[in-house]
Amino acid sequence: MKVIVIGAGVVGLCLGWHLARDGAEVLVLDGDEPGAGTSSGNAGAISAGSVAPLAMPGVLKTVPGMLTDPKAALHIPLRYWPRAFPWLWRFVASARPAQVQATANALGALMFGAMERHREILAAEGALDLIRETGQLYLYRNRAQYQKDAGSWALRQQHGMRIEFLEGLSAIQALEPDVRGDYQLGVFIPEQGSCINPRRHAQVVAAGILRQGGQIRREPVEALLLEGQRVDGVRTPAGEYRADMVVLAAGAFSARLLAPLGIKVPLESQRGYHVMLPAAGIQVNRPLIPADRKAFISPMETGLRVAGTVEFGGLDAPPTPYRAELLLEDLRSVFPQASTEGLQGFWMGHRPCLPDSLPVLGPVKAWPGLWCAFGHGHLGLTGAAPTGALLSRAMLGPAPNTSLAPFALERFG
Repeated sequence: MKVIVIGAGVVGLCLGWHLARDGAEVLVLDGDEPGAGTSSGNAGAISAGSVAPLAMPGVLKTVPGMLTDPKAALHIPLRYWPRAFPWLWRFVASARPAQVQATANALGALMFGAMERHREILAAEGALDLIRETGQLYLYRNRAQYQKDAGSWALRQQHGMRIEFLEGLSAIQALEPDVRGDYQLGVFIPEQGSCINPRRHAQVVAAGILRQGGQIRREPVEALLLEGQRVDGVRTPAGEYRADMVVLAAGAFSARLLAPLGIKVPLESQRGYHVMLPAAGIQVNRPLIPADRKAFISPMETGLRVAGTVEFGGLDAPPTPYRAELLLEDLRSVFPQASTEGLQGFWMGHRPCLPDSLPVLGPVKAWPGLWCAFGHGHLGLTGAAPTGALLSRAMLGPAPNTSLAPFALERFG
C-alpha cells in the first residue's frame, strides 16, 4: 500500500510513523524540513484533558473586545474583519450547549491516552527524555476570575481530568517558588505533561519514519492529481508521485489544496507567537498559564519559552511584533524578576483552526483516495500521536473503535 502524506508537521509525521510501522510504503512531502513550521514553535503542552472547545456558551460577549482591545489575548485587526466574519459566525454558533457537549465528547475520544501514544513513539525511537510529566499550573488572580472559566473546567472534569486547587500565593509557591505577582489561586493539573523541545520531537519522529523504511522529501506539493473522480497522487516541482492513498496534513495551508476540487472548508489561521529566553534567571518546573492572558510559560531544554496570543491575519500578512511584545508583559505578570538577556526576536506560526474546535480527520467521500488530517488548532502536538494511530488503523485496518464521523469534512456542507 503506497501512501503519500502531505505535510511534515508533527501531525503528518506521527501519521507517517504509524503508517510505516503498520506496513505501508510511506512518502512524506513538505516544502520545508520536518517540524520546521508551526510544529516547532508551540508551547510544548501535552494536554489530553483539554476537551473544552474554544467557543463556550457566552463567547458572544467577548467579541467586541476582539475588535476594540489590541491587547486582548484574541485579537482580530479591523482590516481582517470582513474575511474573518463568516468564520466567527460559525464559531459563535458552535457555542450552543448541545454542540459544546458533542465537541467535548469527540475530543475526549480522540485525545484519550494521548500521553501514552506519544510515549509509544518516543520509546521506540529512544527519546523519552523529550517528555516531562510534571503537570501544568493555571494561575488566577482570584475566584471571580476563575468563575469565568468554570464551565470549561467542569467540562474537563466530566471527562476525567483531575485538578487540584492551590489557595493563596504561598500554596502556588510551594510548587513554583519563583512565582510573584498577585495571583491568589492556582489550578494544578497533575496528569498533564509537556515536551521540552517540539522541533527535536518532530525530528525524532521523522527519523523513525526513515528507520522504518519510509521516505521524506523536501518538495512542496503544488496540486493533487486526479484519475477520474479519484485522487491518486500529487504534483511537486520535481515531478509527479502516484499512490493508493493521499493524506492532506498541511495544517493551515490545507484548504488551498482542496479548493481546486471545489471543496471549501472554513479553515483559519490563528497566528500564534513565542519568545525564547535563554537565561531567564528563574526556575520553572512545568508549564504555567496566567489564565487571564491565555499564555504558556514553558521550560524548554534551550531556555524558557513564552508562547500564546491569538491573532487573525491570514497566511500571507507579515507578523505583528507588538503581539510578541505582549508575551513579555504576560511573563512579567508572573515573574517580574525574569531576565530578558539574550532575547533574539520572536517566532510566529499558523495554528490551523476550525470554528467548532474539531480537526478534519478521515476520508473525503466525494474524492476516493483522499484523506484528511488537519485543523487541530491549539492541540496539534497533543493530538498528533493519537491521530496518527487512529488514522493508520482506519486506512490500513483493523478498523478503530473510535468513530471518525464527528471529524468528517462533510460536516461543513
